[in-house]
Amino acid sequence: MPGLPHSILFLCGMNAVRSPIAEQLARRMLPATTFVASAGVRAGERDPFVDAVLAEEGFSLGGRQPRTLEDLEDDYFDLIVTLAPEAHHAALELTRSLAVEVEYWPMPDPTDTGGTREHIMAAYRDVRERLKARISRRFLLPEVKNATD
Repeated sequence: MPGLPHSILFLCGMNAVRSPIAEQLARRMLPATTFVASAGVRAGERDPFVDAVLAEEGFSLGGRQPRTLEDLEDDYFDLIVTLAPEAHHAALELTRSLAVEVEYWPMPDPTDTGGTREHIMAAYRDVRERLKARISRRFLLPEVKNATD
């Protein structure tokens, strides 16, 4: 695919919600020749709601735990997609020493949602679907249907 980056990093605050969802979606949606990873600005804890919304799509994080930029084996990426303000600031700092393109895709933080389990799951599903649509639009992929369609 012309213009498709060879390597993409999805970066958020703690690599617990938005960036691991984006990583899993991109791995499924983009060609296998595109390296996809995710990380957080700081260490986070695995979120069981992420596991639940990914399972609805047939994805699994397996034994993967949240990781930080320092945990990455390789720090060169063609594109860093930031999903939270603090991640965007950290990525812009990286551009001082690395030739990397940075894009900011603001995403709501579903961990701020309260209420019933179903209400919380709806917030996580919303983030998943927003990320799916954004990945599809950005990389000119055919539109992907919701799991509930």
